[in-house]
Parts: sequence; structure tokens; C-alpha cells
Amino acid sequence: MDDGAGRAGRGDQRLQARATPPPLSEGKRPVRRVVAVDGRAVRGSQTKTATAIQLPVAMDHHGVVLAQRQVASKSNEIPSFAPLLDGLDLQNAVVTADALHTQHDHGAHLIGRGAHHVAVVKNHPALYAQVRKLPWRDVPLGHRTRGHAHHRDEIRRLKVAAFSHLDYPGARQSIQVVRWRRDLSTGKLTIERVYLITSLSVFDANCTELATWIRGHWGVENLLHHVRDRTFREDASKVRTGTCPAPWLPCATSPSASSARTARPTSPPPSAAPAATISGPYGPWASRDEPG
Repeated sequence: MDDGAGRAGRGDQRLQARATPPPLSEGKRPVRRVVAVDGRAVRGSQTKTATAIQLPVAMDHHGVVLAQRQVASKSNEIPSFAPLLDGLDLQNAVVTADALHTQHDHGAHLIGRGAHHVAVVKNHPALYAQVRKLPWRDVPLGHRTRGHAHHRDEIRRLKVAAFSHLDYPGARQSIQVVRWRRDLSTGKLTIERVYLITSLSVFDANCTELATWIRGHWGVENLLHHVRDRTFREDASKVRTGTCPAPWLPCATSPSASSARTARPTSPPPSAAPAATISGPYGPWASRDEPG
């Protein structure tokens, strides 16, 4: 066999378009907890000599806040990822996060906890190139939606490919999301391509579920960050001493989260919270990454 045909054959074995998973009855399909990890800076806490306080949060996709940490003033969100999730039951859960948390250590931590990840590929050049160069034109369309909001028309297209040689812990599939946005006022069209990877196999989740979880991740902005900033004016607070910035969280949890909490409690029992976590009526929500 000539070298070109051999390489093509091996490529075909490594990369396969997403197959249609076997149908599952309603009772057999597992209901997964989906947790979004995202952080925000309390802008008013910034001084001439210190950066703004960072508050990473874990929130389920129904709007229920599960955990929060206060980041050390000379650190960032990355070292807080694993401690933030330590008090949560992540078995068979799906954790979504932005590109900042697409770290090999984070992926390995989630796999070790029995969880799955959906991670944005952006800040790792080699991994990004590996995913972007896949033959996406040959991969069939898996999901498509069209909507109108904020004076624009938007089309979202998702493709998924199973690939066995991704350089990321537990990664089984690559995802391409293409967003077409047309501003209805100016007529300007923008096209954005986003690449992700996931540890979910072709049989663990369908394209509709993946598209819902990817878009649902940004609910943390509307259900939590926006409420804390606009309604409770958190960004205007200049408090930065000790653990004082953290207690904003119970006050700033959105009304939708409160109703979801009553109907479907998802936080672990207080006994599951680690000693470093402050527990209260909203579950384990405030802990710090810096001493006293």
C-alpha cells in the first residue's frame, strides 16, 4: 500500500463522523447534573495596590448556586477549580467551563471524580490546531437552531466528530459550533467558529444535549452575574477584607435559582462539605484560597 493511502486509512480509523446512538427508552437515559463553573471580579474592590477580588462560582444549569470560593489576591481562578468542586457530588455529572479552565489538570481531576467535561479549546495552540484542522466539511450537521434576540438574527450549527487521539485527559469527541449573527439594524453579518472537546462518548449524549449544555453554560451570566451586578450592585462594593466579599452570594442568588432550589435541591448535604467550606441554608457556598 502506498504511503498516501496508508495515511488516509489510518486517518479514517482515528476520525469517524458521529454515529447515531442506539435509541434509549425514556426510563434508561440517565438524567445528568450539569454544572457551570465561572468566575467574576468584584470591580469595586480593586485598589491602587491590589487587584479586584475574584469569586469563582459553581452553578447548575437550572440556576442553583452550589459553591463559591474567594481567590487569593495574588492568584487567579485556575488553582481554585478543584477546591471549588470538592464539596459536590460529581459522579456522572457534566461540568462546563470557559476556555480559562481548559487545563490538563482540570480534565484529569474531573475524570478522576467520575465526571464528564465540555471544554472550550482556545488557549492551547497545539490542541486548538489539532481540533480546527479536522475535516469538518465532511462531518454531517448534528444540530441547528435559529433565533431572534437583541435586534439580531442568529443561526447556530453544531457538528461532532469522534476522535481518539486528542491531547486532553479523557477527551473522546471534538465539537465545532458555528454562529451566524446578522444585526437587524445595520445588516452586518458576523461568523464565529468555536471548538470544544468532551469526554462524553457518542453514546453518552446526543447532539441536541451537547448544544443545550454549551449554550446553557452562559446562563450563569444572566441568572447570577447580571443579578449580582445590576440588582445588588455588587461591583460597587469596595469590601475586600478577609472573607467579607464572599457573603454577597446568598443575597445575590437569582429568584429563578431560589424557586429551583425549593423544587429540586441539588446541593450536597452539609456533612459532605469539606472543613474549609462555610455551610448555610444555601449549601456550601463560601470558602477562601488565602489564610485569615
